[in-house]
Amino acid sequence: MSKDIKIRKGLTIRLKGEAEKALSNAPRSRTFGIRPSDFHLITPKMVVKEGAKVLAGDTLFYSKANDKIKFVSPVSGTLTTIERGAKRVIKEVLIEGDTQDSYKDFGVVNPDSMTADEIKTRLLESGCWPFIKQRPYDVIANPDVAPKAIFVSAHASGPLAADYDFTLKGKESFLQAAVTALSKLTDGALHLAIGGADVSPFSGLKDISLYKVNGPHPVGNVGTQIAKLDPINKGETVWTVSAQDLVIIGELLLSGKYNADRIIALGGSSVKAPKYYRTTIGAEVSTFVYDAGLNEENVRVINGDVLTGKQTSPKGHLGAYNNMVTVIPEGDDYELFGWTKPVFNKISASRALTFSWMFPKKKFELNTNTNGEHRAFVVTGNYEEVFPLDIYPMQILKACMVQDLDAMEALGMYEVAPEDFALTEFICVSKQPHQQIIREGLDLMYKEIG
Repeated sequence: MSKDIKIRKGLTIRLKGEAEKALSNAPRSRTFGIRPSDFHLITPKMVVKEGAKVLAGDTLFYSKANDKIKFVSPVSGTLTTIERGAKRVIKEVLIEGDTQDSYKDFGVVNPDSMTADEIKTRLLESGCWPFIKQRPYDVIANPDVAPKAIFVSAHASGPLAADYDFTLKGKESFLQAAVTALSKLTDGALHLAIGGADVSPFSGLKDISLYKVNGPHPVGNVGTQIAKLDPINKGETVWTVSAQDLVIIGELLLSGKYNADRIIALGGSSVKAPKYYRTTIGAEVSTFVYDAGLNEENVRVINGDVLTGKQTSPKGHLGAYNNMVTVIPEGDDYELFGWTKPVFNKISASRALTFSWMFPKKKFELNTNTNGEHRAFVVTGNYEEVFPLDIYPMQILKACMVQDLDAMEALGMYEVAPEDFALTEFICVSKQPHQQIIREGLDLMYKEIG
């Protein structure tokens, strides 16, 4: 029997353009890109040079701070470009893919009979280790520090989020292999949270503690689930893994191949035919965006969801951790006296001249306009209404801004990640970049405390 996690605080943002539950194969991308910036705080050390041939699963670079953490090619082909920025920082590694992928063979294993050290070694050498993140700091997990628990969220509650029950259907054997292996890496439990669906690919899995979540966004955020089940104290570590990445880990163990295929949701009001596509990590976004078609030219393509994703061009590449791409209208127009008129077509947590609360089921067509300018923090009390963690959001943001490490520790900085503050940023009347503030605060703690 599963247990329930219910929250009341939060805000479900209903947008037009939800992906239809229809799956198509995206056209084969010509190039594939891996950006070291997707792996926060990683300084890459290249293993292969431009012009080299690689197999899917061959190491491209490793972490300069820990050479055991490797990053591999998602496809077979030729490494054509190592794009560098200022101070020769590696911005992106581009691979011209073969027509059909050839895979490096890591060997077939049985997770049930493997030891924790054998599993860890296999994940490190195959390039699957970067799929495991840790809290505190929301960075790639340190393989030398054992976690007190591992968390997997198999329910996405964000705007237009991909439905894991649809994208992972039929992958039960890979999911089981992955959770069996990961459960041996901790003395605690592997906590896995699902939505309210009666039939889920995760329902029959063993070696997990299963939970059902219910409530508004951010109930699907793993940070919310950690706070409700097993909060992090100073000196403790938990690991998190995305549900979609369990498939890659499981397939690696059972087949010996690093298969970077991924089913992504393409959504947004600017997409003519929003639906699901089977593609590959690092593929060109244009391969499926243009296949679905756009309703207008002036759009913003977002690598991820509208709250936490990053802006990209159609020629950009799918992020290493992303399982959705969103396309919405660009908000570069000016609305004269927009703040003085009653608002019916926008979402707001406030009831001051806004009426979205009267239509809880209505789907909105929003653009990227911030509807205001950057200004000093205004104390409204609205943050607490959408922030389900037992933390004071305003105070912790201010502690990060003034770099007060003692206050950050006391206020619960070890528990949070930038995505936990996406909603407070969305409703912020001061237009402060909450996620950036939290990220910089975490980076400071990582540098000073470690």
